Amino acid sequence: MQFEAKLEWQRKGQPFLDQKYSRAHEWIFDGGARVQASSSPLSVPLPMSNAENVDPEEALVAAASSCHMLFFLSIAAKRGHTVESYSDHAVGLLEKDASGRMSMTSITLRPNIVFAGTAWPGEEEIAAIHHESHEKCYIANSLKAEITVEAPVQY
Repeated sequence: MQFEAKLEWQRKGQPFLDQKYSRAHEWIFDGGARVQASSSPLSVPLPMSNAENVDPEEALVAAASSCHMLFFLSIAAKRGHTVESYSDHAVGLLEKDASGRMSMTSITLRPNIVFAGTAWPGEEEIAAIHHESHEKCYIANSLKAEITVEAPVQY
């Protein structure tokens, strides 16, 4: 399997060598989605960054959260549990790693899952579904950051 994304950035006549150029750019995906992206204002100060755009660090955290959710939903369905809603407030921590390089060292997922119907899983089964989701998640398997799940149970 191969996945592609296009990226487009243009200088648009801005000064460049002084490092005061816009970092705003666009990601273009195969289905036609276009996402306005930029460096984070935490990395490159405004106005060279665009705080309204998605930055790569946020995208990485969102990708980990999304991957985990997609596997969770599939596994829950296979086990006969209906998920009514799933939301997550994921947080990534960017700091120096053991080698002294800036790295996303941890990502914490805080899913809020509401189940429907009569076949509700118990806490142990929910934990098992989260564990299996983590084991199967392509993004989690690709990262060296620690990924933890803090999930309250809701029905």
